[in-house]
Amino acid sequence: MQVYSGKSVFGGIAIGKISVYKKNEQQVKRVRTEDTKGELARYEAAKAAAIEQLQELYQKALKEVGEANAAIFEIHQMMLDDGDYNESVENIIETQKVNAEYAVAVTGDNFAQMFRAMDDDYMRERAADVKDISERVLSVLHGGQKRKVVTDEPVIIVADDLAPSETVQLEKDMVLSFVTVHGSVNSHTAILARTMAIPALIGTEELPLDDTVDGKLAVVDGLNGKIYVEPDAQTLEEMQKRQQAEQEKKELLQLLKGKENVTLDGKKIMLYANIGNIKDLATVIQNDAGGIGLFRSEFIYLEKDNYPTEEEQFSIYKTAVETMAGKRVIIRTLDIGADKQCEYFGMDKEENPALGYRAIRICLTRPEIFKTQLRALFRASAYGNLAIMYPMITSLWEVKKIKEIVEEVKTELTAEQLEFGNPQQGIMIETPAAVMMSGELAKEVDFFSIGTNDLVQYTLAIDRQNEKLDEFYDPKHPAVLRLIRFVAESGHKHGCMVGICGELGAETDLTKDFLKMGIDELSVSPSFLLKVREKIRQTDLTK
Repeated sequence: MQVYSGKSVFGGIAIGKISVYKKNEQQVKRVRTEDTKGELARYEAAKAAAIEQLQELYQKALKEVGEANAAIFEIHQMMLDDGDYNESVENIIETQKVNAEYAVAVTGDNFAQMFRAMDDDYMRERAADVKDISERVLSVLHGGQKRKVVTDEPVIIVADDLAPSETVQLEKDMVLSFVTVHGSVNSHTAILARTMAIPALIGTEELPLDDTVDGKLAVVDGLNGKIYVEPDAQTLEEMQKRQQAEQEKKELLQLLKGKENVTLDGKKIMLYANIGNIKDLATVIQNDAGGIGLFRSEFIYLEKDNYPTEEEQFSIYKTAVETMAGKRVIIRTLDIGADKQCEYFGMDKEENPALGYRAIRICLTRPEIFKTQLRALFRASAYGNLAIMYPMITSLWEVKKIKEIVEEVKTELTAEQLEFGNPQQGIMIETPAAVMMSGELAKEVDFFSIGTNDLVQYTLAIDRQNEKLDEFYDPKHPAVLRLIRFVAESGHKHGCMVGICGELGAETDLTKDFLKMGIDELSVSPSFLLKVREKIRQTDLTK
């Protein structure tokens, strides 16, 4: 038995034969030519064919993994139409008088190298995308068929890495697991693996990609990040038992889809999902969320190198509310600062950013940014059940100032004859100050959502990013729970709905406590939804 370690992308146990997937290495030769017009025409034709292939892949992904995850193939199409990319290819052909294949290969390598050198994790991941589109064009130029992973029985796919296009072309029923030597937990392939709920590992650097493992029986332990090649009898038996137990649990959880979030004694609670962008919507729907309790809009800003426009934001928010089809979507306004920095905001370095210039403090002092977002949010609210939530509130005057700016936005939209709705407006309760002022604040807003991550940090005076303080960081500290209870009582006294959107909401050993406090809504990561529902339905508040 050989054991190899990697990083877990998606948990679960997979048992089956290994199929080593090797890409067909496309040999590219540099060929001089005087017919540069002919090579440019060949490139344009190959590019058009590649875009057509990507459109087909988009349609396939749309059916299998949802719009959010299919979007990568739209991105690939846009990358192929990118001016800088195309100018590079054309320039190499014209100035060096070389074949299209060589120009595409060099451009792909150069752009991939450029992305890999960037500091931003998201941008580094784009290196794999640019290589993928370049390989696709090269394949067309070489007269090859569409690249595809082929298997006639369910197998564990082992590869150096897998491009999103290769992943999505797999027949889901034929894939037990993905295991790659390289790759990142944030890659699109990893995201697709999670969406398809397939056990997956990346970074198994010691795992060979040859006949020593190809065709051999293996076990992938997605939870612990291990792959066992030719497992011994004891290991195999143990893993089979775990697999059976997980399957039974999964089947039981699936039975909870469509069920009410109601306790044994009849107490109901809303169960929503937390998301970072519209790519997560498929998982939200898959796990039967009652709505979205926290849409972290700051990721729209973090993923760009300049301020997102009103139209860009409007399109995203509109997609979210339309996709959720009448279910509530609570979108948090910009929460940049602290551990989420955005270079183009040009903010000064702070000694203690968690206590500094962040979230609503940026919005109220840079109203031009705030108003752009509010305009997009109010316009999108005409298309579905959208609610707006303001973070890092500490004082009553902040809420009143927000209301003034909101009225300005509504006046502007009316004057421009732009349609907008009347969304509910609420605030995050994540500072002790907001807790103590919750009675007064409840009179001004429609709902509270308790951000337990920051509330714990500010209550215990502990930097939650400082790993040296892990033993002191106690999210279940009695003081924190008392503050949550106080907020629930204050909010309800003034007719204000109270929810929890921090990580504490997914702690099932606290579910009963939250229900007894009268919490109206819990918003958790999509993967925890059914587990929390199960706990709710097993709870009897009379005992």
